[in-house]
Amino acid sequence: MSLFDRFPRVHTTGDKLINAMLINIVLLVTCGTLAVASASEGQAAVSGSAFSIMEMQVLWIGVGAIGFWFMMTVPLKAIMRPSLVYVALTCALVLLAYVDVRGTKVDGARRWIRMAGLDLQPSELFKIATVVGLAVLISHFSTVIGNGQRLIAVLLPIGFGVLLIVGGKDFGTASIVVAIALMMLYTAGVSSRKLVLTMAAGVTFFVLALMTHPFQYVRARFTAFLHPAQDTAGAGWQLLQSKIGLGAGGLFGLGYGHSREKWGLLPNPHTDFILAIIGEEMGLIGTLVVVGLFVWFLITATKMIQRCPNDVYRLMAVGITTWITVEAIINIASIVGFWAITGVPLPFVSYGGTSLVMELSAVGLLCNIAKQREAAPPLVLSATLPPFFSFTPRAPHRAAPPRTPQRPSRPRY
Repeated sequence: MSLFDRFPRVHTTGDKLINAMLINIVLLVTCGTLAVASASEGQAAVSGSAFSIMEMQVLWIGVGAIGFWFMMTVPLKAIMRPSLVYVALTCALVLLAYVDVRGTKVDGARRWIRMAGLDLQPSELFKIATVVGLAVLISHFSTVIGNGQRLIAVLLPIGFGVLLIVGGKDFGTASIVVAIALMMLYTAGVSSRKLVLTMAAGVTFFVLALMTHPFQYVRARFTAFLHPAQDTAGAGWQLLQSKIGLGAGGLFGLGYGHSREKWGLLPNPHTDFILAIIGEEMGLIGTLVVVGLFVWFLITATKMIQRCPNDVYRLMAVGITTWITVEAIINIASIVGFWAITGVPLPFVSYGGTSLVMELSAVGLLCNIAKQREAAPPLVLSATLPPFFSFTPRAPHRAAPPRTPQRPSRPRY
């Protein structure tokens, strides 16, 4: 089965798609900066400046803009050098392991490494390493990846990284990495049966992990999601305040800067729950505008995927699109009570350092892919492959039966 049969090719002007993506990202980042300036007012006032957090956000946007420019201009063949990809995956795994041992613990999860006064989140680095690394692995092992055992061997670095992220009690980020890998494999042509078995194994592991004592905090969050009224003063408090803020906003909102939830009622108002503050201040209309921008992103990114003539590059574009889209869906679903609170930020809008820089860099890579016009031979996964060990005896060779000689036909006169 050839790659990307699920994404038929279209002929669209790449420059128009890149311009549309740039406008989309600028609008999202602008909305995020304004929202952070308002949502962080109460927390920033403690440090003496009401805009100190917003100023840091602007600084991270500048760093992210540099990452965007670099990823948009660097040759893709240089990014996809196997040696460079393997080194990047190894470094990301080492940082994830360090987080589990010496990382900073916030809200029951270990996600950050404090360096020079700044917080580095290695799981965000692992997301972009997963996108590029898995594309390289699929392209290099396309002749053997159709076999179940060898598929597991190829996915070992990604699976090990997911385990390290789960070890830090960060199930939200782990679920995003799993979604990226599954979508890329599905698009590449790996059979649905193998992917369903992989998902079933992951769900089983997730349920068993929740039943253990170290993940009691995560289990409490999922219990609060299913029954928020049972612990309104504890695990259900954040979701309750989020709904109160969204409800208070009504259709047009209380006005920019007039949120009441940000003054100590709603935890993390400028990070994971920034959309609740937007809904409170700008109302349902403002919330739908932000959601509409993410829908626009998905449509534009899908057209970029369809346009790219190189299957391996298209595979990376699928991973980036899945990353941003799933992250936005999880965040939006959690603040309205459709999913558990997992600490996943709203892309380009929530306050963040590493996450914002990596997201902007990933979009730069997506625009770089949209610029490519050089076609490449299609990448095809093998349909049937022999297993590592075959215990089926070979059928004995049987000689062909002797052919009966035919009598020559008599000529007719």
